Amino acid sequence: MDARLNYFASPTAGKAFKHFLSAGKALKESALPASTQELVSLRVSQINGCAVCIDMHTKEAAAAGETAVRLALVGAWREATVFTEAERAALELAEQGTRVADAAGGVGDEVWARAARHYDEEQLTALVILIAFMNTANRLNIIAQQPAGDYQVGQYH
Repeated sequence: MDARLNYFASPTAGKAFKHFLSAGKALKESALPASTQELVSLRVSQINGCAVCIDMHTKEAAAAGETAVRLALVGAWREATVFTEAERAALELAEQGTRVADAAGGVGDEVWARAARHYDEEQLTALVILIAFMNTANRLNIIAQQPAGDYQVGQYH
């Protein structure tokens, strides 16, 4: 599969992505645990069907020490016993935040309250921005049909 667009050759994309990638770097440096960030990024990408982001975040998480079992179970986190309550709250928030068009009420108060029990305001802010960031990244990649499988750990950091 060939990508429809080469973002790296585009002056417009170059200017925009400079800022976009800076936002990603700020999220990486936030107080939200790195493992939670990778799990949320992976789950959002699974929901959206973004193969290139699934490739990236699976490899980044594994390189950071995430287990194969946890990575394999992200899509079925509700039934899996390998996630902490905090991670489960983050994954639930990520799902509702990603499926806003499917969920008539958006993110429910109970889902927000569960996340707020585990994360302080700074971490919640990072979590919300991460969810939005990943949805944007997924759409950029899906629309342009970016191919997956060749990502190398650390390639965009």
